[in-house]
Amino acid sequence: MKTVLFRNVRIFDGKQIKEGNLDVLLNQGRVERMGSSLEAPQDARIVEGEGKLLVPSFIDLHTHLRDPGQVQREDIVSGSRAAAAGGYGVVVAMPNTAPPVDTDAYVAYVRQKGASAGGARVLPAGCVSKGRKGEEMAELGAMTQAGAVFFTDDGAPVKGVRLMMNALLYARDLGVRIMEHPQDTDLSRDFQVHEGRCSALSGMRGYPTAAEVIAITRGIALVRETGCPLHLTHVSTAQGLAEIRAAKAEGLPVSCDVTPHHLVLSEEDVLTSHLHASFKVSPPLRSKEDVDALWEGLFDGTVDAIATDHAPWHMDEKDLPFNEASFGIASLECAFSAVFSTWKDRGCPGSLEALLSLWTSRPGSLLPRTEVYRGFLEEGAPAYCTLIDEDLEKSVDIAGWKSKAGMTPYQGRTFRGWPVCTVVEGDLVYHALSGRVHE
Repeated sequence: MKTVLFRNVRIFDGKQIKEGNLDVLLNQGRVERMGSSLEAPQDARIVEGEGKLLVPSFIDLHTHLRDPGQVQREDIVSGSRAAAAGGYGVVVAMPNTAPPVDTDAYVAYVRQKGASAGGARVLPAGCVSKGRKGEEMAELGAMTQAGAVFFTDDGAPVKGVRLMMNALLYARDLGVRIMEHPQDTDLSRDFQVHEGRCSALSGMRGYPTAAEVIAITRGIALVRETGCPLHLTHVSTAQGLAEIRAAKAEGLPVSCDVTPHHLVLSEEDVLTSHLHASFKVSPPLRSKEDVDALWEGLFDGTVDAIATDHAPWHMDEKDLPFNEASFGIASLECAFSAVFSTWKDRGCPGSLEALLSLWTSRPGSLLPRTEVYRGFLEEGAPAYCTLIDEDLEKSVDIAGWKSKAGMTPYQGRTFRGWPVCTVVEGDLVYHALSGRVHE
């Protein structure tokens, strides 16, 4: 762990962008000082910020690292390093692996491997139910003690309603949130694309808006009944978001995230790509009206986080005809830039501070209180930070990714606003600042 000094940077501290350019000294895994013209200790690594934006490292509440059991697609080490290259300091690994992460031993495996992976810290989510079968509750207490930071049967909703209600009650007492995948699996059975223009023109089976809304309202009803917090992940429809907005106005402890791909892409991209499998994802890319509603939700307080739902696949599973390909979009290394560029192209519809908070302090507030890093950059805080070059433009090239993902719909697209340096617990784990980092 080296001492790191960032010189001449603009600072977003998790709440606001500070006036003027400052220096930031990181020492012994902490933010030691912020100020003007700080002296560099003799052993410091110096990063010349040149007016770039230094922010708390991003926190991704929802990523698939496929470890244990599916490491041909991704593993904790490759995913951790891919996340660091994307500006992330913390990622939460989903438990729908093979075997599922449904015991304290598997939680400990993910936690320990994630702590030494060399990139972003990987925090484990544990299953709500044993084997993700929705029949019997997993040992939530034991998994909490082992370090689980969410409980979810992601990849599918929790099947049993009574089980879900009991899990909410247990999780509240443990101080760990339930994350629900909101999908009515009967109504969306065998879907390929969004129910609407895309399904009509492609002739493929659609996933109707109602399938998401029904599952969201089920979750909200259980929150109303129990008073327990619930996080709804990858919300993709205007109507679904409206239900969450109303629940929040009612004072219910409901939170949600949306994905970069549902903000950047729509069903029109599926059509113009001539049904290219890289655009196949669950929930599917939605209508332009849904995309507009999600952007509105980012800045009116309805959305609490932007979470990647990074879903890497081996080419043998993804490079297939659309109706045969696996669902999922890989994006850890370009997620921020894709959204930042779209925000710019939309005329900056909300403040930069509000946008940055959705990657940092707002998802951080949903982690258990036992987690020391919660998305803030301030003196005395853990040294997690990311340097962003808002003016840098470059094209996505998956051939240079640290992820094992074989395909992404962003391939070849040019974005601006790239993370160029990431620090995790005081260690400089990623930098693309040739000539600007020196001892």
